[in-house]
Amino acid sequence: QVHVVESGGGLVQPGGSLRLSCAASGSAFTIKAMGWYRQAPGKERELVASISIGGPNYADSVKGRFTISLDNGKNMGNLQMLSLEPEDTAVYYCNVIAAIASGPNVRYWGRGTQVTVSS
Repeated sequence: QVHVVESGGGLVQPGGSLRLSCAASGSAFTIKAMGWYRQAPGKERELVASISIGGPNYADSVKGRFTISLDNGKNMGNLQMLSLEPEDTAVYYCNVIAAIASGPNVRYWGRGTQVTVSS
């Protein structure tokens, strides 16, 4: 199995920045794609950003402010968040699509990291 862990969440003021990291661990796996989701209390989980062979893409609400990256050599990705707004407050989840030993592509989820934007 592939274990996914997010880090870098915390409290930041409006207009501030934060960088989230997603680390994947296991044996003989290859990451095919990575995505970041977020969920606020009482709301549905939404896709914020993703990256694959087709390149990166972003939700309209974060375009121009967030940047997603992936380093397959380190099995780690990042989400750089700039100009944060209170509406960005949520638990952020990393989703990794990976194949183990030439097996099928499978989705793996992290447990999430809290991001709070408040003055």
